[in-house]
Amino acid sequence: MNHTTPEAVGLDPAVLTDQLFELWNWKDLQTLHLAALQGFSKLSEPLEALLTILESCPGKQKGRSNTLGHYILMEFQTWINEHPQVTLSSLPEQQAMALQHRALSLLTDSQPSFVDSLINIYQLSSLDLAILRLHIERLQTLNCYKEAVVLSVKLNLQKEMNMEEMCVPLILQDKISLAESFVTGHSHLELQLVTLLDSWCHPCFSMEAINKQFPRLSVSKHCVGQVKPKILTKHVLRLVEKFNIHQGLCPNALHKRRQGSLRFLMYKRFVEKGMMDENWSDHVQYVVADDLELQIQLVEMLVKYSGLQKASQWSLRYKIPRNRLPHGVWETQQSLPPHLQQVHLGDSAQIEEWMPSESHRQKFYQVPITKDKVHLVDTPDALQRCRKIVLKDGGIVGVDMEWQPTFGCISTQKVALIQLAVFEQAFLLDLCANGLCQHADTISFIRSFFSTRNVLKLGYGMAGDLKCLLSTWRQFLEEPLKMEGVLDLLNIHQQIERGTVKMTQNGPKEVLVGEDSADKGLSLLVKQVLGRPLDKTEQMSNWEKRPLRISQIRYAVADAYCLLDVYSVLSSNPARFGLPADLLSISSQSEKCGAKKHKDKRTKQMNQAHGKEECQGPQRVSPPRSDIEKGLLCGKKPSEDSPALPPQQLRVVCDNMLQGLGRYLRCLGVDVVMLENTDDHREAAIRRLKAESYSHVGNHTKVCGPRWVRVAVCP
Repeated sequence: MNHTTPEAVGLDPAVLTDQLFELWNWKDLQTLHLAALQGFSKLSEPLEALLTILESCPGKQKGRSNTLGHYILMEFQTWINEHPQVTLSSLPEQQAMALQHRALSLLTDSQPSFVDSLINIYQLSSLDLAILRLHIERLQTLNCYKEAVVLSVKLNLQKEMNMEEMCVPLILQDKISLAESFVTGHSHLELQLVTLLDSWCHPCFSMEAINKQFPRLSVSKHCVGQVKPKILTKHVLRLVEKFNIHQGLCPNALHKRRQGSLRFLMYKRFVEKGMMDENWSDHVQYVVADDLELQIQLVEMLVKYSGLQKASQWSLRYKIPRNRLPHGVWETQQSLPPHLQQVHLGDSAQIEEWMPSESHRQKFYQVPITKDKVHLVDTPDALQRCRKIVLKDGGIVGVDMEWQPTFGCISTQKVALIQLAVFEQAFLLDLCANGLCQHADTISFIRSFFSTRNVLKLGYGMAGDLKCLLSTWRQFLEEPLKMEGVLDLLNIHQQIERGTVKMTQNGPKEVLVGEDSADKGLSLLVKQVLGRPLDKTEQMSNWEKRPLRISQIRYAVADAYCLLDVYSVLSSNPARFGLPADLLSISSQSEKCGAKKHKDKRTKQMNQAHGKEECQGPQRVSPPRSDIEKGLLCGKKPSEDSPALPPQQLRVVCDNMLQGLGRYLRCLGVDVVMLENTDDHREAAIRRLKAESYSHVGNHTKVCGPRWVRVAVCP
């Protein structure tokens, strides 16, 4: 069938191609747009002519936004929308199929708009599955693995292809996100991908088998480094959650994660000495579980960190075979008296007193209420009594939450305890109590509590708390919580730290709460405002174990009640801490800054998607640079009377000829980046200048002229 319009004269596609190519070279896009639309209308067979034009365009298979072929295809898409009579279905079957085959041969690029337009215009989804599958396999033989996957997804061919042949090359090229997109929505493929990655986490896994399967695949050292058990374990556990797959189906990754958790627990208990023995025992039993290999590793570590007696006790508890015991453990077992042959996991909840020791009171923040003012909420009736007090108009409530540490073995953590503190009393919502968590009154209370504008809720780093809330109550995902009257003291703390930086540092410094202190986060804020830090010994307790110990209850109450005391001091004299009179204004400003950062991140991602590179350094909280510093960074020689520049304000890039100088400058406190022989020196220097206005010191590369810097070194 002829598709010419009444005024058509059968324009030769080659003539149109030459005309468009000439306009493209002149960069006359406006004339090119008009010429393309007029030319398409003069073609006797527009669909066939388009393929002829695309096949003859330079860079026809690139599909980038700056190629002529891509531009012509987009213009044709616009034109065909205005000419609905031009369709593939109106052509004879043999002619239509021939055009489809030609269009399919152009699909060796993953640029979305290019691929989508060809698929839509030539109805490629209607082609025989065998033909489409053969084309995908041809792309794979050409090592176009990314393009093969993108096209498979767009043509919905996942079920027709072999998952390993499609995804393994992408994983080895550090493109696991594309492998995820290939399997997403197909439960059997999702399971296959997770199972494959889990098999690579096995200690006996070797890359040799993969290299034999894909001999033509070239893999860089960086990509080989991504195929390591530690990194793969993270991917497996993330995909298990994303695809809702049972963890029992990925034993290797789970074993690897538990192994790392066990090492962490040994460090916390015996090296850092920051965990009570009872908490440590609870967590070790959870991490080791019934895994014999982990039980054996536990005993081996105990021999190293604690001694033969403790190792023998745990080996007896897990009944480890004699031939798997470390040297000396069996003999120690035989010499242990009966009362020492078991690990004592006694419950200390009954023997603790509410009032801590005198040394504890002198060292740490103390809750100014007695035990009878702490109410455990574990029934709907107790919840109603709590609700009446907590939701009083004009009230101020300190909020904190506790959950069971899982050490990465389970990514979703559910809240076990919610602490709500008002002046002179505190409430502990026990979500582990039978039926209380999912009770309708509990869900209603949580929703009302956070949405009540007339009640000021104080928290610290509430993003983590809210994440666990969403994991606990999926209802809040369907109908999100309304957050009204919430003040996150983390924002206040960051503002205080910014003021401290400006007062004590002349140079820029990133604000990290607790960066140079033994106390971190809320504990540091409490120390700065109230004089004593929090006791964080119970932070990593087993919060799902009942009954709670007195020390756990005391810790939980302190975490919530200290927020009230901190807020009282800050609001009574905000100027002392460099804060505005309205503390809530800081919270709103932080929210705006967070939204701006998110917008900037999205903008950066969009620019990168369009092929634009941005060279921006990390965003730091820093004061403006002085005129002297700006002059130095632009190569101006300072006057003799100008003040000396502290080493911390100087940033230097040294090339490979001056690494000795670089090491010396680092000793003085200068921020130095040293280049290697293989680095592109000019590019590195330029990028550093754009990122953070670094100066460049080198024998051959000069940017912005020479550098004249006086470095003041304090003995």
